[in-house]
Amino acid sequence: MTATLLRFEELGLTYPTPKGPYPVLEGINFEVQAGEFVCVIGHSGCGKSTLLNTVSGFAKPTSGRVLLKGNPIQRPGPDRMVVFQGYALLPWLSAYDNVALAIESVKPQLSEREKREIVMEHLELVGLTQAAEKLITQLSGGMKQRVAIARALAIRPEVLILDEPFGALDAITKEELQEELLKIWNTQKCTVLMITHDIDEALFLADRLVMMTNGPAAGIGEVLSIDFPRPRSREDIMEDPRYYELRNRALDFLYNRFAHDDDA
Repeated sequence: MTATLLRFEELGLTYPTPKGPYPVLEGINFEVQAGEFVCVIGHSGCGKSTLLNTVSGFAKPTSGRVLLKGNPIQRPGPDRMVVFQGYALLPWLSAYDNVALAIESVKPQLSEREKREIVMEHLELVGLTQAAEKLITQLSGGMKQRVAIARALAIRPEVLILDEPFGALDAITKEELQEELLKIWNTQKCTVLMITHDIDEALFLADRLVMMTNGPAAGIGEVLSIDFPRPRSREDIMEDPRYYELRNRALDFLYNRFAHDDDA
């Protein structure tokens, strides 16, 4: 993690509304290093998804800019892939075909054998080799999210953007996928930006935790460095006194310093 991959420079984004301009983000300055795992946390409506949408290219800043390798992000591209909480899979296709469709769209020049090898490699990576031919409607929530992760990684993006990918899953499946995500990240070495509402999830996964202030005109209130050694064991870090120091700092930020009106 020596080279800056992403840079937010005075980023601001304002939406027009019937009542006038609504500033969602304002004055965002932040750098993400190549290979870094960054989690973003904050109350609902603070602009977390909007912030990551400026990286994916789904949203355009109204002031400032986002740079990828020094170049302003203008539009979506295969170097930045998004995994949504709602999976965004095609339910009439199989797990295999959902991943294959992404490869066909981005790398049509590959031979059929090469495409198949890439699909099966990434389904194996997420533990779905035996479910390759099952329709999406036949899969559990955790399996669907595995397909979505495999599809995103199959085209080897430089940045993997995760928008609360485990928020709808049960606690056991969630922990299993967190473990798998870390293994995949260690293997692929891509840069990860992930939105979460779960402080414990962020402390287990991330190198840094970006905590956002409330909107309108939300910004970055504080950044926590999470320097537990890798590979990480959930049990080991939860026995580390620093874990609870970091957890308490995040809780204090969210529920004291920047409490929602509903939380006050």
